Amino acid sequence: MTSTDQSPSANFIRYIIIDDLQAHKYDRQIMTRFPPEPNGYLHIGHAKSICLNFGLAAEFAGVCNLRFDDTNPSRENIEYVESIQEDVRWLGFDWENRLHYASDYFEQIYDYAVQLIQKGKAYVCSLSADEIRQYRGTLTEPGKDSPCRNRTVEENMDLFTRMRNGEFPDGAHVLRAKIDMASSNVVMRDPAIYRIRRASHHRTGDKWCIYPMYDFAHCLSDSIEGITHSICTLEFENNRALYDWVLDALGVACHPQQIEFARLNLTYAVLSKRKMIELVENGYVNGWSDPRMPSISGIRRRGYPPEAIRNFCERIGVAKRDSTVDMALLEHCVRENLNESTPRVMAVLNPLRIVIDNYPEDQVEWLEAPYHPDNQQMGSRNLPFSRVLYIEADDFMEDPPKKFYRLAPGREVRLRYAFYIKCERMIKDEQTGEIQELHCTYDPETRGGGAPDGRKVKATLHWVSADHAIGAEVRLYDHLFTRPDPDGAKDGTDFKTFINPDSLKKLTACRLEPELANAAPGSRYQFERLGYFCVDTVDSCETALVFNRTVTLKDEWAKIQKK
Repeated sequence: MTSTDQSPSANFIRYIIIDDLQAHKYDRQIMTRFPPEPNGYLHIGHAKSICLNFGLAAEFAGVCNLRFDDTNPSRENIEYVESIQEDVRWLGFDWENRLHYASDYFEQIYDYAVQLIQKGKAYVCSLSADEIRQYRGTLTEPGKDSPCRNRTVEENMDLFTRMRNGEFPDGAHVLRAKIDMASSNVVMRDPAIYRIRRASHHRTGDKWCIYPMYDFAHCLSDSIEGITHSICTLEFENNRALYDWVLDALGVACHPQQIEFARLNLTYAVLSKRKMIELVENGYVNGWSDPRMPSISGIRRRGYPPEAIRNFCERIGVAKRDSTVDMALLEHCVRENLNESTPRVMAVLNPLRIVIDNYPEDQVEWLEAPYHPDNQQMGSRNLPFSRVLYIEADDFMEDPPKKFYRLAPGREVRLRYAFYIKCERMIKDEQTGEIQELHCTYDPETRGGGAPDGRKVKATLHWVSADHAIGAEVRLYDHLFTRPDPDGAKDGTDFKTFINPDSLKKLTACRLEPELANAAPGSRYQFERLGYFCVDTVDSCETALVFNRTVTLKDEWAKIQKK
């Protein structure tokens, strides 16, 4: 279902923590953690988890660790480690001196595995991966015991030690927890907890050739760090039994409580890491930081403010059941923030040349214009007004329909912060009939936007002075997919079928007011009447100014709320 009625601050985990504190369940402060695997870039769904874990810790005077669960070196990279730290910082959170890695605990985790062997609760299995799958059974049929299950403690210790010493090839053996092959929970059917993998680790190098499985390392890392509430998404619900079994079997002093919440699903987006990788590697987007991507690096480059993301995550709440949040709500949160915080400027994306015939050719007037109509503290700037201007081509029609109030032959309109102008004639291309230039007159008595005789106009247009405007490339971004649920085709249609061919339009003839010549990468503006834009942080430079459209001015969420 799509979520359209979000309850602000709805968060059942908050009430669990309150109950735990009232019951004096812990003799230490509340501790949470954000535990990404460094095998890819973070996306908006991770932002929900980041805000939840760091937010709860702050609310209850606790702390939140940043820990990389780096147990699969063949897929991990220092590039991902650095990008994840950058993303968490950008969202506004600080782990202070509590940066950890599962690899910090490899020796300790190995010792825990040895303890399980010595307790008769783990064994080395020599079945192949395919054989292990066959022995596991199905959701309706129990599994079968591995022929290796009854190896003695001495045999298992010998084999496990030799696994660590590198005596066996990859896949020759795994260490499995000895639980219950007939369990109704398939996760509990003697899961693998260690495997042989000859891969250089980004932190430990070639020291290890065996690595703990995620489920084994994760719960032990939580315990070692003293985590009180291990918060994860709903797909780990079945794994909670294994989480608890490992900690109980080892009798550790700290046994965190695993709590699952529904992951974020967003319309017009895919948040599957596998599918996002497919989009990047097959060239459907221009890398992980492409502003059409729901990656944190993508939405940052697009101009989304971190405050808006935090507000969005708070508004959608924390649920126990999966639902899909409308992209319109995310965009609404972005507009809310940008409306208050961004200066207004003027830009013409599809220029149409205007010549004001009764304006002196060599004259330039400088008109004061505020950066924000409701925030005088932002100050103002001076706009040059001259004989030749540009307006949007869409703001003129030769034969306008009834409800078109902008410029037309013989019609008068207001130029923002400037004068009334009236269209007197137009010049067309003789071959194509395309309108190339308008000739207008202006009323010098209307400076600042009002007429002394009280006459009214029905439209106000934005504009720039042709001699003073600067050039820029403006990229208009739209949804990456044409349907709100690209994964939802009942006939199994591949999600890439629904990629929007118009998700990016590049406009290269744009003209902007001169104030933007020195706009810094990442700075945000409202282009009056057009939307919110930011200076691209990758492609913009001193010789090439590039703006990305962050969101339009049109707010679909506000319309939904009014229904």
